[in-house]
Amino acid sequence: MTPRYYQSDAKKSIFRYFVKDKGNPLVVMPTGTGKSLVIADFIKSALTYYPTTRILMVTHVKELIEQNMDKLVTIWPNAPAGIYSAGLKKKQAGYQITYGGIQTCAKKPELFASTNIILVDEAHLIPHKQNTVYRRFIDAIKKFNPKVKVVGFTATPYRLGQGMLTDEGGIFTDICYDIASMDAFNKLIAEGYLSPLVAKRPSMELDVKDVKLSGGDYVLNQLQAAVDQDEITERAVNEIIEQGADRKKWLVFAAGVTHACNVKDMFDMRNIPCAVVHSKMKDGERDQLISDFKEGKFRAMVNNNILTTGFDAPDIDLIAVLRPTLSTNLWVQMLGRGTRPLEGKQNCLVLDFAGNTKRLGPINDPVLPRRRGSGGKGAPPIRLCEHCGTYNHISKTHCEECGEEFPKQTKLKEHASSEELIRKTKEPEIHVFEVTNIVYNRHPGRNAPDSLKVSYTCGMRIFSEWMCFEHEGFAGKKARDWWKARSEQPPPDTITTVLNRISTLDAPAFIRVQTNQKYPKIMDYSFDVRGFPPYDVPTVIAK
Repeated sequence: MTPRYYQSDAKKSIFRYFVKDKGNPLVVMPTGTGKSLVIADFIKSALTYYPTTRILMVTHVKELIEQNMDKLVTIWPNAPAGIYSAGLKKKQAGYQITYGGIQTCAKKPELFASTNIILVDEAHLIPHKQNTVYRRFIDAIKKFNPKVKVVGFTATPYRLGQGMLTDEGGIFTDICYDIASMDAFNKLIAEGYLSPLVAKRPSMELDVKDVKLSGGDYVLNQLQAAVDQDEITERAVNEIIEQGADRKKWLVFAAGVTHACNVKDMFDMRNIPCAVVHSKMKDGERDQLISDFKEGKFRAMVNNNILTTGFDAPDIDLIAVLRPTLSTNLWVQMLGRGTRPLEGKQNCLVLDFAGNTKRLGPINDPVLPRRRGSGGKGAPPIRLCEHCGTYNHISKTHCEECGEEFPKQTKLKEHASSEELIRKTKEPEIHVFEVTNIVYNRHPGRNAPDSLKVSYTCGMRIFSEWMCFEHEGFAGKKARDWWKARSEQPPPDTITTVLNRISTLDAPAFIRVQTNQKYPKIMDYSFDVRGFPPYDVPTVIAK
């Protein structure tokens, strides 16, 4: 099994990170892009380069443990690996590689005292709070080995009420790889690695205006009482059946156990083969129903908080959401059940009866949660210059750094967001160019610090980018990350120092550029004379 180009890039980003940084990185990849293969490939490479390394991969559900272990065995049949999970009835301690359930491993941290690297799948489940299973376990391992590293994998690098996982107080310090952004997500769809989501606005929307909040989301018993009404459920089920007439497999998210069972009964009354899974079932019964659904014995599956993670069914082509939420994480995870591609599957239809889209946005450009107590004043009044990466006040018509003119803002129609589950951008045209020369110049700022202008000569074309070392926030971090990819020396904090140390930088041999926009955008760099991986396939060089 050969990793896709972005899976190889993700693996390499972890190694690059540890060469230059000392924190705990996150790898951010949308659901369906193959995190399990990245984890397996990283483990195999780590033990190849560093044969005495001991690695523990932990997660919260047995399904993910099995999926991740299966992927490792596929690419490395003789891997020195065992499973430590009560849910899988295996406690194989002492292996150099262990795939474990966090609840089981946490009871015996001393068994993993010699661990060098902890990998966490579904890392968004680790809260900032110290007194949680994950935090207690990791802290216990650090007592045995203070130098242990933690690498997280997730499609959603944020938590409700906490903000970003990399905010102060969390386990993770940096994002070393991210292909969940709007442009990257749409590129994966264009390349066939993700399935598109399409929306038809349902004829009704669940009314939750009187439901109180707790912990930033709806109070569950009140939420279920508000939406679990026969007339509403009947209308929703009738519409799902109508809209799903030419769809193969339907997944329904309900607002509670009772609600899920009632929705299932409505399908039964209409002779639609349907199953329901929820937390009050025994594991064996639930596992059998999920297996039967995957095998096609049921057309519809209704669930309550069961199939948001660790559930892989690529042939799902209709998702019906009857579970209102204010959690961006939960919303993106629900939508992610439909993005796995499959031959013959053109897209996945989403019926958002819950109104989550207009509250939380599309899957590739969601509303990011704030840290609790940080206020609720809405989005900050800033706009980012796509040309040079500088933040400007939203009232500005031109970028104060590079002079780029901002597009005029237009008002959106009232219900536009409820129909847009994947925010559209112009389909990117990505080309690879061989770099023949690089010029570095100081770029004077307009009422802002100077920046570094980097111009790449590629045959008859020149592509430029701006690195803002003296800026704060995103622009400054972008510049420092750019430097770390090219030098083992710490990043400078002034343009003068940058220019004095230019000779220490590694120079990319190739660059990937999105060319179909006013200012071509440099997307990636290769410092290898063979081009971009896979190296056994010749790189197509644009002219």
